[in-house]
Amino acid sequence: MGRSLSVLMASAVMLGFSPAAAVHAQEATAPVASQPITSGARAPTSQAEIKLSFAPLVKTSAPAVVNVYAARAVANRSPFAGDPFFEQFFGRQPSRPRMESSLGSGVLVESSGVLVTNNHVIENADEIRVALADGREFAAKLLLKDARTDLAVLKIEGDEPFPVVPIADSDAAQIGDLVLAIGNPFGIGQTVTNGIVSALARTHVGVNDFGYFIQTDAAINPGNSGGALIDMRGQLVGINTAIFSRSGGSNGIGFAIPSNMVRAFVEAAERGTRFERPYIGAVFTPVTAEIAEALGLPRPNGALVQTVRPGGPAEDAGLREGDVVLAMNGFTIDNPDTLGYRLATAGIGRDAELRVEGSGGEETLRLALQAAPETPARDERRIEGETPFAGASVANLSPRLAEELDMPDTRQGVVVMEVEPGTPAARLGFQPKDVILALNGRKIDSSADLERRAEDGRRGWEIEVERDGKTLVQRVR
Repeated sequence: MGRSLSVLMASAVMLGFSPAAAVHAQEATAPVASQPITSGARAPTSQAEIKLSFAPLVKTSAPAVVNVYAARAVANRSPFAGDPFFEQFFGRQPSRPRMESSLGSGVLVESSGVLVTNNHVIENADEIRVALADGREFAAKLLLKDARTDLAVLKIEGDEPFPVVPIADSDAAQIGDLVLAIGNPFGIGQTVTNGIVSALARTHVGVNDFGYFIQTDAAINPGNSGGALIDMRGQLVGINTAIFSRSGGSNGIGFAIPSNMVRAFVEAAERGTRFERPYIGAVFTPVTAEIAEALGLPRPNGALVQTVRPGGPAEDAGLREGDVVLAMNGFTIDNPDTLGYRLATAGIGRDAELRVEGSGGEETLRLALQAAPETPARDERRIEGETPFAGASVANLSPRLAEELDMPDTRQGVVVMEVEPGTPAARLGFQPKDVILALNGRKIDSSADLERRAEDGRRGWEIEVERDGKTLVQRVR
């Protein structure tokens, strides 16, 4: 059984077994009531306070942390398939599917049975089951998943209300706050570990597109993915998602998706909509020390405007190339990842207040947070005929379509939507989400332009494609 957790490997090694350090409650030796320590309160000042038990928090929170089992059928192709000698004696053997399963954790956030886990726990699952701490098991329905946030929302049905963990305001968390991590590491059963918030707004982790995490030293291991990071009020401050490890086990560096992102994602799932990020119409880059010095900034913080698209919300707000966004709605912007997180959690249909450093000095701008437009029109077409693109379906890439495909909304061109197996496009290696930029040295303007030029009937082709941010050139004779 696979055990899901995003592991940021410092070196390429296999996952090893490392038992989780469980929290063992200790009885207070002094006559002090066993009460949870309030998040944000002063540090403990006596041995009695230090020995306060986490048991009351665990008793109320742990029942809402569940095990998530995901299974999918995988074709188990015979090694002799297609071998004429073998088939002469034994006939053509049918492909027998086998079941692959993965294990993770989840957190009930609504008494109606709505729960949150990581997308990588349930990705490509044909069947999802949820087991509660009291032993009950339920089939789960997928309400919403999103690879870019690495979150998924599931729903289970029961005859009575389910236990829940209330969602906290993660912006209120502070470095040094005590936290508990609850999950099912290595599938050994529900385990509670304790630690502190080690860092906030941790970016460049490489787990999801927002790159904005709460870091903790609470022991997190494979199987903890989707589990709860609980504050001292018994509220959900984050969803445990990844660890940085050389061995595959806990090294005291774990990462959790902040609860404010979780809340926004759950609200989208309950509305029955996709999780949409506001469209800005601008490309941002980090502010390096050299850039900060050149612009006269006291420190290398902020998101530097690299490109502004005509007619977009950024241009309408007055953002210009070379401006540096320093804050949004009162929150400091350290880099473009921080800005992306703040935009995603703010939601669509509102205005954001940006504090910007520009050529004229510091100013405040109001940015309308809008849904991504579908301009140009999608115009999806399937390419046929004697051409390298035969068997591929392509469409015009708009910010809206980029959002649907979990691609950056800055991409432009003609995108491959689907490739039929066994066709010329498949044999050449075209993949969904490939962006076709140029054909024989000329830019491709639209899906209609590609279809028209693909009918050229020529023998030699030079195709320029963008894949995962890299430009590739394919030559076909």
